[in-house]
Amino acid sequence: MAKLNLILILAVLASGVVLVHSAYESRRLFAERDKAKAEGQRLAADAERLAAERHAQATNLRVEQVARERLGMRVISPAVVASGVTP
Repeated sequence: MAKLNLILILAVLASGVVLVHSAYESRRLFAERDKAKAEGQRLAADAERLAAERHAQATNLRVEQVARERLGMRVISPAVVASGVTP
């Protein structure tokens, strides 16, 4: 009978240790999931912001402004096209 009691006590202790370990892992994984979820939300917000910036940079007025300032382009007139002379 003493052997049976000892085996049962060891089984209860082992199951307690396993229970504590699984509860710890569960909390750790839950915290890690929350961090990943927050990171995903931050990345989604960054992607939306970058898409809005890209859209703003691609407007016709912005492209024309960059063409004039950085590239030195100008509006072409029909007279220049017809004569082929560059002013």
